[in-house]
Amino acid sequence: MSADTAVDGKTAASDDEDAALAAEDLQVSYGKVAALRGIDLRVGEGDIVSVIGPNGAGKTTLAETISGFHDYEGSVQYRGTEVGTRSTSDLVSEGLIHCTEERDLFGHMSVADNLSLGAFRRGNVDERREFVYDLFPALAEREDQHARTMSGGEQQMLAIGRALMSSPDFLILDEPTLGLAPVILEDISDGLERIREAGVTVLLCEQNVTFAMDHADRIALLENGELVRKGTPTELRDDDYIHDVYLGG
Repeated sequence: MSADTAVDGKTAASDDEDAALAAEDLQVSYGKVAALRGIDLRVGEGDIVSVIGPNGAGKTTLAETISGFHDYEGSVQYRGTEVGTRSTSDLVSEGLIHCTEERDLFGHMSVADNLSLGAFRRGNVDERREFVYDLFPALAEREDQHARTMSGGEQQMLAIGRALMSSPDFLILDEPTLGLAPVILEDISDGLERIREAGVTVLLCEQNVTFAMDHADRIALLENGELVRKGTPTELRDDDYIHDVYLGG
């Protein structure tokens, strides 16, 4: 499988008119240290695209750049508009919602209040809360509980739920399965499929390659700030390097 295969199944030179997100020769540096180099990435409307790779590969930097938090060179467009020309609040209002690795919950506030904050700029609060509680019933059972007293898995569900309260068109999930027990992984897995059914486009940044392979339409492998493999899960399962290094040989 060629490493030049485009993430959305098209060639890199094809039109980006159907892409919810299109990055071309994207480069990000921290001082003199290059964090991302020559990133070409396309995410089609309604797709789940996963960027996999080890810790420190640049996945979080990529997610944060797309969300408008870093200066960059090259191009990264959300629905045809350069991200660098928009404020982060504008991007949120336009449906680009980022669920961070840190979760960023308000620990002293209840589940219900954390969820309500997610609908500050977009969405009908009652309607979105009903959707989230249906997605993650454990949150409904704990709606009066303070976020800081919840387990790590429950906090992750709350973080995703709060992101969904913003009625996203494009959802970035940064390491949603990190450190979670298998039973919680099943809940997150089921939730991701429901999110897909709702028509939300998803960029999934994920160390758990097996989880990514099970859910993504396209996979991109990021190592040392560069995309070194792209393709469908089927293609990359048959890639010797992916198989040996990331899927247990």
